[in-house]
Amino acid sequence: MVAFKAAEVESFVARPDPDIPIVLVHGPDSGLVSERAAALVRASVDDPSDPFALALLGGETLAETPERLVEEAHTVPLFGGRRAIHVKAGARNIQAAVERVVAAPPGRDCRVIIESGDLKKSAPLRTLCERSPAVAALPCYPDTARDLARLIDDETRRAGMTITPGARELLASLIGGDRRASRSEIEKLILYTLGEERIDVPDIMAVVTDATSPVMDSLIDAAFAGFANEVESHFAKIQASGTAPSTIAGALVRQAASLHLLRLAMESGASFDDVVKRQAVHFSRAKAARTALQAWTPRRLERVLGQLGDISLEVRRSSKLGYPMIERALLMIARAAQSRSE
Repeated sequence: MVAFKAAEVESFVARPDPDIPIVLVHGPDSGLVSERAAALVRASVDDPSDPFALALLGGETLAETPERLVEEAHTVPLFGGRRAIHVKAGARNIQAAVERVVAAPPGRDCRVIIESGDLKKSAPLRTLCERSPAVAALPCYPDTARDLARLIDDETRRAGMTITPGARELLASLIGGDRRASRSEIEKLILYTLGEERIDVPDIMAVVTDATSPVMDSLIDAAFAGFANEVESHFAKIQASGTAPSTIAGALVRQAASLHLLRLAMESGASFDDVVKRQAVHFSRAKAARTALQAWTPRRLERVLGQLGDISLEVRRSSKLGYPMIERALLMIARAAQSRSE
């Protein structure tokens, strides 16, 4: 059995074992699945663009002609060298094709890389691969807080930049769940701050955000202003619209960060009108912002930001419990705003 634990996967991808010629890459994070499959392809052939070195097979093809996979795996390259077969399973059943190649695995000069979606433990394809010593089964789960911090640091370091701890924490709370999307947001942020040496919280707020609907704005404003009844009615509308819990979590984090900046400015002596103008708060939200700023101190907002970061990660990990967790967080914020206690 060669079923790898999540912590062991990166090591295998970096240095694939030549004695394990077949690899199943699967999991709920489709971006990470694709990223790791591509890395394995690069590690398995000298030139991925060479059609004699790399064969691409889809699930549609293998479902109709299951013998094709084992035939490709045992094909001798025309000009010698290493060879790889990259299989994108898709929604079709490729069990018969994989059974054939597992029964007759290729030699050390060929690797079969099977890219699949999320497979339950009892899924036949996953069970087959995890039981075979010729297959490395690599699960790809959403990035943890540590994974996201490492990804952010690696990408900013590669660009010759640094990122403040507060900006890193805020960015990590807004990404995750899909490695491809996370990397795209980081790249967009780096492009925005090109020429700067350091990335800070205002950069995150300017770039890693999506325009929210008026109902979303009303929901977030009501929570931080302490209007619990409005929170319940707005949340019902947002949920009915199908807005993802992770989107609501991201909006909460952005609002807490925005209020924190406004409150710090006021603590330094600026007036409410000055900070609202400086942060470009829309006039329709100014009244709610004033109420919220009277209810929250910088210290309390820092505490809420930490809690919201944890909640954002939990929402992405437990999609079925996303709405209950977000509703509880909204009401917690509303009650905290009402109490106005340290």
